[in-house]
Formats: sequence, structure tokens, C-alpha cells
Amino acid sequence: LLVRWRRRRGLWKKVKEAQQRHDRGLARMEKVALGFRKQNPSVDTVSILSLSLPELTKKLRDGSLSPEQVFYAYVGKALQITRETNCITDYLQESETQLQREAQPGQPGLLYGVPVSIKDSINCKGYDSTIGFVSNINNPAAEDSVLVQVLKRQGAIPFVKTNVPQSLVSYDCENLIFGQTFNPVLYTRTPGGSSGGEGALIAAGGSVLGFGTDLGGSLRLPAAFCGICAFKPTGKRLSKKGVTSGIPGQKSVVAAVGPMAKDVESLALSMRALLCEDMFSLDSTVPPLPFKEEVYSSTQPLRIGYYETDFFTMPSPAMRRAVRETKQLLEDAGHTLVPFKLDNINHFIFNLCVRGLFADGGASFFRKFEGELDKSGMGLFLWLSRTPDWLKTLLSWITKRFAGSPRRAFGWQLGGSTSAPLIRSAFAPQESRYKFIAQWKKLNLDVMLCPMLGPALPVGYPGKLSVAVSYTILYNCLDFPAGVVPVTTVTDEDEEELKGYKGHFQDWWDRILAKGFRGSVGLPIAVQCVALPWQEELCLRFMREVEKL
Repeated sequence: LLVRWRRRRGLWKKVKEAQQRHDRGLARMEKVALGFRKQNPSVDTVSILSLSLPELTKKLRDGSLSPEQVFYAYVGKALQITRETNCITDYLQESETQLQREAQPGQPGLLYGVPVSIKDSINCKGYDSTIGFVSNINNPAAEDSVLVQVLKRQGAIPFVKTNVPQSLVSYDCENLIFGQTFNPVLYTRTPGGSSGGEGALIAAGGSVLGFGTDLGGSLRLPAAFCGICAFKPTGKRLSKKGVTSGIPGQKSVVAAVGPMAKDVESLALSMRALLCEDMFSLDSTVPPLPFKEEVYSSTQPLRIGYYETDFFTMPSPAMRRAVRETKQLLEDAGHTLVPFKLDNINHFIFNLCVRGLFADGGASFFRKFEGELDKSGMGLFLWLSRTPDWLKTLLSWITKRFAGSPRRAFGWQLGGSTSAPLIRSAFAPQESRYKFIAQWKKLNLDVMLCPMLGPALPVGYPGKLSVAVSYTILYNCLDFPAGVVPVTTVTDEDEEELKGYKGHFQDWWDRILAKGFRGSVGLPIAVQCVALPWQEELCLRFMREVEKL
């Protein structure tokens, strides 16, 4: 007991050190922002902050704005936003040194002088990538991730790191070290996760461009909840070298690195900048595919598949309306819309996603929680990881047989510890991907319009509703590029219609989800745009069309 007490006291000391370092960073932000404002009172920060990324880069390149003016405008705004939403974990003080280098003459990159925010899990030299684990405190990265290196070579200035949920395997945004991040649209709601700090900061105007990761919807959910745009490319289109994973090693559900911004053109500009020789030479596993401008700029009519529900998580009335209204606008603009029926979504969720993520019974994932001060969000799963395979199989059979809803067996779907689930998890997604693509090509589709979970749920609800990621995790399992675009807000009519919401299974999850959707008038609702693997430019072109309409 004494040894355990001493160890816990040591861990709490590490947490306090990290929090003090965080506070010193915010104090530094305040000092430099105020100092610049006093020395340059004529600088119009409001007009700087109102510029889109393409507008901002144009003014930086033609010299009508200086990198210093833009940098300190965003440092001041980011400080204000983190005090309201608690979204920043680190101020990257080295950004001030890089700012001085950007002032030197030379050939400017596509993101010259642009301050960018970086998710906690993406390595920045000299800073922790804790992903909410106390054990990762005081373990600074030895070098920048490839993503950050390329951003710097393109002239961007990474200036803050942003908050995430513990382990990243959640679409809330809270951990013991840095606390809960709140949605800037409505503080009682979660900003989503796991790139929740990015979503909150960008939505509130504290960053013009940010980067996160997506394993199950971790870029798309925060964007949808906060009312901004995000883009998840095919898994290997951008380098993941130097990115900390919540579930390292698994291959069934493909993670991706991607951008978040307020508009689609900003996402496209960031992809143009990143898909360069520096990216391909720093990480040879990334295919040398530069941005296809002719595909993105095309105005040819599209053949678009669509569906209103995945028959696993019933959409809220606002989600369904968003798809219907967008479909109608696309048809009126001359595009062809084709109904698409999702087949066997249960197979994707249970056999590929859950068993793929936890193919070893969750042993490697839950090993990360050993010795941690806080495991509250993973209590049931931690217990399951220690449950014998025969008991999990029995409980799964009983639940399916007598509970009526296949989702009630969700927790018992964790794979066993033998090699068979590992082998299945490696090959099953490939076969399912081929079948899905065959269905897509039979309909001769270019892209797909899909629902996106929304509105934002109350803080704490994502921990009760892991099944609701079905709309997003499907496209990680398939490894298709996917992005979200906000298209509407919840109306009084949506709220009234929600009173009749029962769900597809009328189980405990459906009741909790209906409760979480309530009281959301005015909150943003997005749709999801999807393309086939390696067709990022086509997906972005479709997103731009949706945004325009």
C-alpha cells in the first residue's frame, strides 16, 4: 500500500507539472500578444481574423500583411478561445523563432506565414504527445512528425497543440491532465473527438487551419459538432510517421491524418501544400501522388449515390433533413442522385471494426491504462479485456438470443487472444471493401452523399454511445476518403419531430441518443461526402459543390 501510495503521489506530481507548464504557455501567449498590440496599435486584428485561408495566404505573399501581424492576431485570439473552451494543451514557443525566419527573404511556400494548430497526438519536437495518459508526460518528441516538417517547409507556423480524450478512442474531449474541452457553439455540448480541441479552436476563430487524425470519425465528428469542415484522406495519402496512435498495430480500421478549417477551399489548399516532394521524400511509404488540380477544378455533373440511414444508428430528424435538402439542391444543379442501400452494416461494425480494433482481445490497448490515475471512461472495456474468451462468447450468445437488439452484444464482441482473430482482422476488411466497391461501380457512382451524426451531444454522452460512430467508422474500415460540410442547423420542427424518435432497435442506446439530441435548436448539422480510395480531389470537389449550393 505504501509503494502504491508513493507511486500515485508521483503521478499526481507529473500531472501538476504538466498543468503548470500549460499555464506558463498561456501566460507567454498573453505577454507576446499584448506586447505586439501595444507596439502596433494600428494593426486591425479583426479584419485579419475574418480572412479565409486563401485570402490570408494571398495577402501574406503579396506583402499587404506581414507574418508578425497574422501570427500575433491568432495568438491573442487563440488565448481568448482556450480560456472559454479549454482547447489548447501547449503553446509552441519555438513558433516565435520560426516567425523570425519566415521574415527572411526567400521563395515562400504555399502556406507562407500561416499560423496552424496541431492535435496533441501529432509530434512536435520538444513537446509531449500525451494522448491524455499521465505516463506520457515528460516524454517530449525527439523530432517533428513528417506532417509538421512539411508544414514548416511550406512556410506554415505551428503555434499551439490542442486537447484530446484519453487514448483518442472517444468522440468526447476530456482527460485527467488538461480537463474537458467545451463546444464553442454551446458550452454544455461536447466539441466531439478525438480532434475536439482542434474543432473548438477553429470553429471559434482561434486558428485558420488545423490538423488532426481520424480513426472512426475523429476529424469528422468534431467538425460536424462545431460547424466547420474537415477532410479524412485515404489512410496512406498523408504521412503518419511521428503520429501517436491510441491503438497501435491494428490494420482493420485505417487511421488517417487530415486538415480542419472553416471552408472547403482551405482544406484543398492545405492538401495542395502537403502533397509535395518533401512529403514523398521524408516518408517513402506515401505514394508520390501530387494534387490533381484538373479533377478538383472540374465542373462536370456528378453521379452521386446517397442514403438517409445506415439502419444501425437512426438519424436525428435534422440529419435526415440535411441529406434530403442537399440531395434536392444537387439535383436542381444538374447532378444525378442514385439511392444506395447499405448491406450488412452489422458485419462492418461488429466483425470488422470492433473485432479488428481489438483483435487481441483488447490486451495491447488496455495495457496502456496500467498504472494510470484515471480509467473511468474505460471501466467496462477494461473488465472485458480480462474476461476469458469462453465467457465473452457465452455472454454474446445470451445477449443476442434474449435481448432482441444485436447492439446489446456490442461489448462482448472483443476478439480472443489467439492468432485466428488477428488473421481474420487482416483479411476480412479487404474482402468487404471489394464487395462495397463492386456495389458502388455497379451503380456507376462518382461520389456518395451520407448522413453525419449530429447535433452535438451533451458533454459525457459519447462515453455512453460508442455505437453512434457507425456513420463515420464505416469509411475508416473501407479506407475511403471522406469529408464533412455543415449545411443547416436544428430547427423547431426538427425538435418537435424528435419527440417521436424511437430508433431502429428501440434499445437503451436509442433512448440515450434521443435524450442527447434534445434541446439542440440552432446547433449545426453537416453531411458527409465520400469518394473511392485515392480520389481525394474528387471528394473535395464534391464537398465544394455541396458547400456552394
